[in-house]
Amino acid sequence: MKTVSYKHDELGKCFTQHLSAMTSAISPKQIDRLWQDIVTHYGEPQRAYHTLNHIEQLLVEFESIKHHLSEPHIIALALYYHDVIYDPTCSDNELRSAEFATDTLSPYLSPEQYQQIHALIMMTANHQIDTLVASDKYNDAAYLLDMDLSILGAPWTAYEQYAKAIRQEYKHIADDNYRDGRIAVLQGLLAHPKLYLTDHYYNQLETQARDNIKRELTLLAAL
Repeated sequence: MKTVSYKHDELGKCFTQHLSAMTSAISPKQIDRLWQDIVTHYGEPQRAYHTLNHIEQLLVEFESIKHHLSEPHIIALALYYHDVIYDPTCSDNELRSAEFATDTLSPYLSPEQYQQIHALIMMTANHQIDTLVASDKYNDAAYLLDMDLSILGAPWTAYEQYAKAIRQEYKHIADDNYRDGRIAVLQGLLAHPKLYLTDHYYNQLETQARDNIKRELTLLAAL
């Protein structure tokens, strides 16, 4: 339990740092209230993969690439809120997460800031970048989306745990239906010319990610 509490404490400190850097119109007590709200949502019982451990993994990635970002605090807050609403039985989780972030942050951030966070979270729905965004924002968005898919290029043991956790979140779906749906999702990913948008992630993870996906497809086909 100490390990989990420590992780949450570190994630909370990081959240405080990023939000405090963007506005002076918020008190420590208000920040703590926002953070506890995040903890509550990511701790919901229907989650197995989309937990605070997922956010921690993304923030580890963030630390390694933040020097590439023009607005790192915006990207960090988008990471914290991108899965804050997650119901495996619904198809509008990204929209609801984006709206939650907007409602939560609008009293403290400028319209440009919270609208940008909303747009970034919406991009995680289909992992396509709005072509109208400026080049620096395109770069930031590309890193956000690549971080979100970084688990696909993890070593097989970590990928296997991810795949099992996703199955657990969809335990309400029968095995045959899940297999067919998961195969369709994975084949859709393989159909993309590139899974990763940035050179950093493409060079590091693309080959491993495709190998992992093909391996999971083989396992699913054998069920």
